[in-house]
Amino acid sequence: MSSNDGRRVGVALTIAVASISFAAIFFRKASPTHPLTSAGIRLAIACVALSPFTIRAIRAGRLPAAHLKAGLAAGLLYGLHFGAWVWSLELTTVAASVTLVTATPLLLAIVGVATGRDRPSGRLWGALTLAAIGVSIIGGTDLLASETALQGDALALLGCAAIAGYLLVARGLGNDLDVLGFTGIATGVGAVVLLGTAVAIGVDPLPASNAAWGWLALSALLPQMVGHSLLTWSLRHTTPTVVGLSTVGEPVGSTVLGVLLLNEIPGGITVFGCAVTLSAVVLALTAGASHEGKHQVEAP
Repeated sequence: MSSNDGRRVGVALTIAVASISFAAIFFRKASPTHPLTSAGIRLAIACVALSPFTIRAIRAGRLPAAHLKAGLAAGLLYGLHFGAWVWSLELTTVAASVTLVTATPLLLAIVGVATGRDRPSGRLWGALTLAAIGVSIIGGTDLLASETALQGDALALLGCAAIAGYLLVARGLGNDLDVLGFTGIATGVGAVVLLGTAVAIGVDPLPASNAAWGWLALSALLPQMVGHSLLTWSLRHTTPTVVGLSTVGEPVGSTVLGVLLLNEIPGGITVFGCAVTLSAVVLALTAGASHEGKHQVEAP
């Protein structure tokens, strides 16, 4: 990967992380809409917005059968990720929930070591270590809070595992992946799964108010359309570990936004954890170009 490509990836990941940092705030603002409904509506709106790109990609042959099948699997993982994570926001703090759900790089590093592919090296190992420390500090402050908070932590970790699987599925399609078309498939499948589950368990599949509709639309347009599309695009130019590690910056952004927009003020320990986490992100982004210069992304 050239230095110009490295800079493009860095800019894309920075914008992506800034965009997805708003997600927790928008979901909180949509309350008391049920978490399954909130997550499903977000994906449904994104699917509709992406449908022209998906249809165009299918007609142009840029979404072959293998990609469509992968899109179905990615959609199931998307639904699990968003359903579990949005539900966790009802049970624990924004800082703890967002931090635990973005512990993705720790799982991806384990997969990398186990498979020998995308194995972190050099400064990336240092960034992973910092990320583990930061995640532990922020999430650990919630472990002693309450039983409900622990349930929220568990759901956030489930969401973390699901999005790690999504990143691996998308990366497995190689450099020819049509990002917008593929994301359109994944969001559509995720929306059907979440809203179908909501109806099956007797939950209202519609937002609680007109204002909730607006917040969920914003969550689809900014964190989903901008943030997640850029994350998926970045997978064509760097490894899942680097992309996953960059998202560890989301807890920092969400915590700051929680203070400004929700008046949810974290304690000093949480602030310290955010600082450690942000250091990991900076180290990862500066190390990514160097790491990728030695290891080009190839289709399996």
